[in-house]
Amino acid sequence: MASKTKKAQIDAKKQLEKVEEQFQMLQILNEEGKVVNESAMPDLSDEQLQELMHRMVYTRILDQRSISLNRQGRLGFYAPTAGQEASQLASQFALEKEDFILPGYRDVPQIIWHGLPLSQAFLWSRGHYEGGNIPEGVNVIAPQIIIGAQYIQTAGVALGMKKRGEKAVAVTYTGDGGASQGDFYEGINFAGAFKAPAIFIVQNNRFAISTPVEKQSAAKTIAQKAVAAGIPGVQVDGMDPLAVYAAVNEARERALNGEGPTLIETLTYRYGPHTMAGDDPTRYRTSDQDNEWEKKDPLVRFRKFLEDKKLWNEDRENEVIEKAKEDIKVAIKEADDTPKQKVTDLMSIMYEEMPYNLKEQYEIYKEKESK
Repeated sequence: MASKTKKAQIDAKKQLEKVEEQFQMLQILNEEGKVVNESAMPDLSDEQLQELMHRMVYTRILDQRSISLNRQGRLGFYAPTAGQEASQLASQFALEKEDFILPGYRDVPQIIWHGLPLSQAFLWSRGHYEGGNIPEGVNVIAPQIIIGAQYIQTAGVALGMKKRGEKAVAVTYTGDGGASQGDFYEGINFAGAFKAPAIFIVQNNRFAISTPVEKQSAAKTIAQKAVAAGIPGVQVDGMDPLAVYAAVNEARERALNGEGPTLIETLTYRYGPHTMAGDDPTRYRTSDQDNEWEKKDPLVRFRKFLEDKKLWNEDRENEVIEKAKEDIKVAIKEADDTPKQKVTDLMSIMYEEMPYNLKEQYEIYKEKESK
């Protein structure tokens, strides 16, 4: 005898839709640089708007030159940033000096604008230990190579800040692929449980190296993953610097008020390859996709907005471009002039007290290096 079909206890489809409808993309500037959400406009002066554009243009030039330097063999590891300037720089622009940034490997621009000398960023790319010798008072760590590991670290740093009573936040970044890692979930869950002052930013550039975001998760948005951790989540137009700034600024205020962490998903796009280590984006991205996102270029969008306000022009932009080129020229020379690292250097800085077996090896290498 066939058993009776039981009535479903939940409407699964309706349940998911109810969650998803809460995560609508925050946008202030449309693709034409027009304000479409006046109520969300951040309180930024004309000078601050100009400074943000300055940083975005400068960083686009830095990206172009870094790619060239990599191809010349003068840099090591490099992950292109063009297309992600609004997501990266507008988020950092909402921070204060006392805030702590824990970056991923594509997030070098944020830590440069947070105080890391450009020459040290170049040395980090080369794998030189001086690249990780962060100057006193610069609240950053060297970029994390392990995908998503910085999320765990950020939860700890933020909790430490809370215990010390500091009025500051810890901020970290990863990509959409990082949001598929276990460290991502552990980090946001831990920070949420302890109401740690952290801001977790996921830069959703659609492809984790080569895997489309749609194949990484059944969730319609990454922002909605915040629900499971019991923390606020927001999805932002990552090509819109004003929207990114507004979201991070608000998250920072909540954190300082003791309301805990926030998860922010920025919808963005990298115009170049995943890294310069042989990735070919034409194998997994179509020209139609590239063309669609080029129309959303954050520099073009913000330039139109500022030009309408008479705050930007071609002469001003050219000054920034020349300044960037000159700074890069000086910084790469400083990196070139830094003494080459030796095996004995690495051994001597690794331990406070060197183990006996390494002492033996140290003497062997010291003799080799003296020849």
